[in-house]
Amino acid sequence: MARNLKNMMLCGFGLLCFLMIVDRACAREFTVGGATGWTVPSGAQVYSQWAEQSRFQIGDSLLFVYQSNQDSVLQVTRDAYDSCNTDSPTAKFADGKTSVTLNHSGPYYFISGNKDNCKKSEKLVVIVMADRSGNKNTTSSPPSPAPAPSGESSPSPPVSGTFEMTPAPTPTTSQETPNNAASSSSSFVAALLGAALASTLFLH
Repeated sequence: MARNLKNMMLCGFGLLCFLMIVDRACAREFTVGGATGWTVPSGAQVYSQWAEQSRFQIGDSLLFVYQSNQDSVLQVTRDAYDSCNTDSPTAKFADGKTSVTLNHSGPYYFISGNKDNCKKSEKLVVIVMADRSGNKNTTSSPPSPAPAPSGESSPSPPVSGTFEMTPAPTPTTSQETPNNAASSSSSFVAALLGAALASTLFLH
């Protein structure tokens, strides 16, 4: 009886590890601004268009790449985002290669630590979807558009029954870290081995 209980506990532990590894393997890392990185953009809508190209899920992360001696990243509130207020950020990063994990649903607001850069539209808002298992087919509702930078009005929504996509500039294409695929594959293999080991213990 005790031996069977122990085997069942080991099997359950192996399954839990498997699920955790698979969930982690599904997370993605997005390089903010693509190849250009985190800098003063060439246009007011560059970062808004970049964010609208992707669906951000809980567990994903944003990678900000910039010159640490010239710039920084501030995570702020909606009001601070709108006014480019750099005085009281909720988080500040200045290491030149900042990775921020999106650990809850809803909006995240980021601005440059250089107030002048922020006023030149070096600011970003991303909307994280509530559920990773949500339906991703074409009938699902698109995420809310990012707020337009100060001084500009938000674009009008498309007419009912149509869906219009605005092409984004080529340099700002969303990029995921190249080694994500290899990491996901190795994690999946490790998970399968763990599950097989747990099943073997259970049968004995």
